[in-house]
Amino acid sequence: MLIKTLAAATALALSTLSLPAAALGSTVDVNVVDRVTGETLPAYWHGGRWWVAGKPGNRYAVSLNNRSGVRTMTVISVDGVNVISGETAAHDQTGYVLNYGQQAQITGWRKNLAHVAAFEFTALPDSYAARTGRPDNVGVIGVAVFRERVRYQPPAAPSIVPMPRSRSEAPYDYGRDSSEAQAAKTPAPSLSNESSADSATSARREQRLGTGHGRSEHAPTHNVAFERAQSTPDEMITIHYDSRDNLIAMGVIPQPRHRPHHSPQPFPATAGFVPDPPRRW
Repeated sequence: MLIKTLAAATALALSTLSLPAAALGSTVDVNVVDRVTGETLPAYWHGGRWWVAGKPGNRYAVSLNNRSGVRTMTVISVDGVNVISGETAAHDQTGYVLNYGQQAQITGWRKNLAHVAAFEFTALPDSYAARTGRPDNVGVIGVAVFRERVRYQPPAAPSIVPMPRSRSEAPYDYGRDSSEAQAAKTPAPSLSNESSADSATSARREQRLGTGHGRSEHAPTHNVAFERAQSTPDEMITIHYDSRDNLIAMGVIPQPRHRPHHSPQPFPATAGFVPDPPRRW
């Protein structure tokens, strides 16, 4: 049985995408990009988690760069929801397939093979997860990375080619293998979803950011077959997000330092004479 997953199509791959050295992940680089400003949001490490600050109303993308050395599948969840199927996220669900070295930006909730509903930072009650009755995991982006299983292909038996009598009798081609790769198998059973929700109080939830179901955008893709090398992710990248004000209040982003009031002076230089030059060493 062939298992179909969604491939990041050429239209989604950005070959000129510049990825900062601080990208998260070791097999696949992951960043969050503000699509309004074009800024790659800086990640802050606090309380054992990575955090980024989103601006309410701005559209954003999950930026990916596969540097694992093989094809990978990235199962992506936003607010605990699979961004392709809309299911409550689990590791064994469908994802985006990236060739080695491929870069792509995942810009929204997949509606069909041609369109997405844009990711946009919004108040928690207006988030897609909350509007579909799943508010508990709002505020987190997850990327589960799976390497592709590479099956051993034994070398073809050498062909016995008679020596030609003359150059004009030399054979045109021998030993060409036109067989197709073995079909993919069904992946392992589902793993239980681990909750990554913040244990904030319901009073504070009204102020937290979530991800809304934004406007429709053209983002074509297509189905491909993919067999995972193992049933558990090779890597799991988790990025929490909230508004900048909330992250400052939580201590994630240091408070900006205010300079003490200084009275300007008309002649700030100290009066004196010409000093000696520095000594030679």
